[in-house]
Amino acid sequence: MAKGEKTKRENAIQRFFRETIGELRKVTWPTWPEARNLTIVVLIVMVIMSLFLWGIDSVATKLLTLMIGS
Repeated sequence: MAKGEKTKRENAIQRFFRETIGELRKVTWPTWPEARNLTIVVLIVMVIMSLFLWGIDSVATKLLTLMIGS
């Protein structure tokens, strides 16, 4: 490996981390109350969707059982 290639690779890695840090500084981070409230919303939606999918699965299972007749 030539010396120039190693230098370019190191510079690319340094540039990647420098750009990543720069992008993370632009992020608008939520406050703790916002994060808590959003977490609660996600948990509620998960429970509702789980119940909905459970209901659909139960109905589909009963219909298939009636159609197949076992």
